[in-house]
Amino acid sequence: MEIISNSEFGGERPLFASRHLHLINVTIHPGESALKECSDIIAEECRFEGKYPFWHVDGFIIRKCLFTPGARAALWYSSGLEMTDTRVEAPKMFREMHRLNLTRVVIPDAQETLWHCSDVRMREVEVHGADYLFMHSSDIDIESYRHQGNYSFQYCRNVEIRNAAIDSKDAFWNTEDVTVRDSTLRGEYLGWHSRRLRLVNCHISGTQPLCYAHDLVLENCTFDTDADLAFEGSTLKADIRGCVTSIKNPTFGHIIADNIGELIIDENIHSPADCKIEIRK
Repeated sequence: MEIISNSEFGGERPLFASRHLHLINVTIHPGESALKECSDIIAEECRFEGKYPFWHVDGFIIRKCLFTPGARAALWYSSGLEMTDTRVEAPKMFREMHRLNLTRVVIPDAQETLWHCSDVRMREVEVHGADYLFMHSSDIDIESYRHQGNYSFQYCRNVEIRNAAIDSKDAFWNTEDVTVRDSTLRGEYLGWHSRRLRLVNCHISGTQPLCYAHDLVLENCTFDTDADLAFEGSTLKADIRGCVTSIKNPTFGHIIADNIGELIIDENIHSPADCKIEIRK
């Protein structure tokens, strides 16, 4: 493997189509597509300032690097990424990628990040400003995760999340086969139109959660006082610990809670309108 250390590059495609390359303490100055169409790349303690540095790359390791805001859309159309101990300040990262493994990564501007990605593993990752994160992505495994940003995980499939704090309006809309465990979910309109969303040992806050959901499952979950008008139009099986402020027009299934502040069943309920609702004795 060729080693390039303590060097600087700029302009258009300075390392285009490189193979078996190890970069150490290298700065990529403004320009475009520095490492486009490369394979078997290692970058350690590098700084990326130019646009689109890693496009159409197959097999690469990024350690202790910095992507500045100028390195926008840095990783697209690529596969086989391992990224550790890295700060990503550049917007719109990770598009149409396969096999991503992110560990101890911070993304302070994560808007429109991780679109159309598959086979994603994340550990100890923190994202902010993450509006529309993970659109249309699948096969995702996340643990020890901190998230701030709205409209997250929309249209995702096959997702497992553990030990997370997610602050996101409209999270998990139109998802399929998502499980969230031991986590805090904060934001309005959680999980609307989802299919087979499962929440285990989670705390939920924000108005009108979990409406129009199909085959929703809650196990040992708690609700904040602002989580009102829950479950409208949903089919579900829910075990709620503590009090839920209000439940409105669930369609089918079974709900058991320690206490229900208000139960609203009116003429607008959808058929079959036979959800069993009970207070735990």
